[in-house]
Amino acid sequence: MLDFEFYNPTRIVFGRDRLQRIDALVPATARVLILYGGESARRYGTIARVRQALGARHVEEFGGIEANPTYETLMRAVQQVRTQAIDFLLAVGGGSVIDGSKFVAAAAVHSGDALEILSTHGRQITQALPLGCVLTLPATGSEMNSGAVVTHQAKQAKLAVMNPALFPRFSLLDPSLTLTLPARQVANGVVDAFVHIMEQYLTYPVHALAQDRFAEGLLQSLIEIGPRTLAAPEDENARANLVWIATLALNGLIGAGVPQDWSTHMIGHELTALHGIDHARTLAVILPANLSVRRAAKHDKLLQYATRVWQLSTGDATTRIDTAIAKTRDFFESLGVPTHLADHGLGAGHIDAIIANLQEHGMVHLGERQDVTPEVSRRILEASL
Repeated sequence: MLDFEFYNPTRIVFGRDRLQRIDALVPATARVLILYGGESARRYGTIARVRQALGARHVEEFGGIEANPTYETLMRAVQQVRTQAIDFLLAVGGGSVIDGSKFVAAAAVHSGDALEILSTHGRQITQALPLGCVLTLPATGSEMNSGAVVTHQAKQAKLAVMNPALFPRFSLLDPSLTLTLPARQVANGVVDAFVHIMEQYLTYPVHALAQDRFAEGLLQSLIEIGPRTLAAPEDENARANLVWIATLALNGLIGAGVPQDWSTHMIGHELTALHGIDHARTLAVILPANLSVRRAAKHDKLLQYATRVWQLSTGDATTRIDTAIAKTRDFFESLGVPTHLADHGLGAGHIDAIIANLQEHGMVHLGERQDVTPEVSRRILEASL
């Protein structure tokens, strides 16, 4: 029988032209730091509109947060928060900016070494500055969860942090803010959301009927609208659904009370840390190989996935599972996202370093049964070539 607690305090404000809601959501006396990534947020006028919505509040800015936010850059933001007595953070961007802002929110009020936050995966966090979000890139779901991923450049480590103190107070989701995104980022967002769902869904059955059907509906919706968002970037209905699905994919609801995998993510993190590959593109490489290598342990859910998501009702179980895995790979490729290490210039000679990093970071018992050892990770990487 299912047994879980579900908690999510983030207020979602969804729809076009909702930026003026910031005035009611941010305390009138707040000293605000707007955090963002590249100059596109300024070039398309988003920063100016956010500043206008903040009215007479004291507002500062910190830009340049990377696509994989680094500890080194974020600590400069922490210093700015402390120097300028900032007491409210406003992240304007996608998951990387939001993740980075979560780290800043915790590190700025942390009494010890901020590296403790990363080394303990967030367990040392006791408090954080309040954070609001203006989403401009649908992908990670960070706008409605308490997790973040930060890269420590010096250690070549991409480390996950999670703590209830990191939930955003609110997130504004205006799909029109995402219409200027390059096709590569849109495709990455579709893949990221898809794999987030798969990591919570494709494990083993636990009689979680609502979570299963919800996850399957989200996966089918991504399969439907993913190509449409690329072919018709001006289609706001498709984009609105992508934005909301990406949020639902990782706000904790479909994962409540069910086993979760996350081995694809952990292996993918090492590909990003060592070779700078886009996060979503590492997932597209690893997931099909992971499903293939671990098909025996995942047999029942793979068959359910084949039947319910891909509508495969004929043929024996082996054939249907093979086809479902192939269709998953084909879906990613149809979005222009490659699914082999060779597509990124990597070969068998790169695998040892990836395994060494997994071991160094303690990623030696991954997966829903903690049975993804370095040996299994090696087989997955070999199947990804």
